Amino acid sequence: MKAETLLAQRRAQQMTIPAERFELRPPRRSDAGLISHYVADRRVAENTTSIPHPLPPGVVDAFLTRVTAPERTEDAWVIDASAHDGDEVMGLIGLKRMDRDQSELGYWVAPAFWNAGIASEGVAALVQANPHGARTLFASVFQDNPASARVLIHSGFQYLGDAESYCVARGTTVPTWTYLRRM
Repeated sequence: MKAETLLAQRRAQQMTIPAERFELRPPRRSDAGLISHYVADRRVAENTTSIPHPLPPGVVDAFLTRVTAPERTEDAWVIDASAHDGDEVMGLIGLKRMDRDQSELGYWVAPAFWNAGIASEGVAALVQANPHGARTLFASVFQDNPASARVLIHSGFQYLGDAESYCVARGTTVPTWTYLRRM
């Protein structure tokens, strides 16, 4: 089988990753409503680089199309506690493929679930599973969001340096801290 075909099959068969209080599962079209509800919250959008605020129609559908396509370069997992009598969508965690066996991690958790260790547990589960088989993971957080920096540090990420990224919701460039984790 050709290498491209094997890669497409591996991407199409995205794994579900167990955690103690929830599972990380591939997103479904039926998640669009709750995802839209949560990312429309300014507090969520302003802690990401790519979520606009206010949220225009079609953004979540385009995201779901992109992360479920067989030829995707980004995988996303819904933080789903429904099997543990919890909420079906509490946030998202994603990995973008980079070159040289590296991936970039990003995540958001809905404000209703902040300060409950959801992000820490989800990031730890994803790092342990290492579904991309990455040798190195990278992540950046805005410097005005130290809670997200603590999540990364607790999962074994090390501070790499300062940078800045454009935040669509804020409409400006924001200072960031960049972290890496060697696998």
